[in-house]
Amino acid sequence: MQISNIIISPEHVFYRIKVASKKQALQDLSMLASRLSNLPAREIFDVLLGRERLGTTGVGHGVAIPHGRFKAIDGIVGLFTQLAVPIDWDAVDGEVVDLVFLLLVPDEAGAEHLQALARVSSLLREIIQRKKLRRAKSREALFEILTAV
Repeated sequence: MQISNIIISPEHVFYRIKVASKKQALQDLSMLASRLSNLPAREIFDVLLGRERLGTTGVGHGVAIPHGRFKAIDGIVGLFTQLAVPIDWDAVDGEVVDLVFLLLVPDEAGAEHLQALARVSSLLREIIQRKKLRRAKSREALFEILTAV
């Protein structure tokens, strides 16, 4: 699965969002995702928070991939942000997080969900890609880096 199979556009990319905690990040990202997906922000937040309670989505190297399943969406919706200041996300490696790729997935998307997670994880696992994303100076630059591979 390519990033292009995930519904992402320049409007789904946010540059240097300012948050002070994981909870605030999830709240703010839920509000942004609500505008892009037409799902209620509270529903998105509750699903994401529930997923975090099962285990952290902070996958290491300053990256988090919060995700959840939703009945009322047709395709996989992605949202990416580079945080203005890294925050504690209870990541598996103990590092703070500054790169967040949010995935909203249809309830019935079994294999597609796993493929999307694997693709995003693979992209953000590459040190060169993480360095490029951290050096990016605009939303447009972030989008180009995410979709160039």
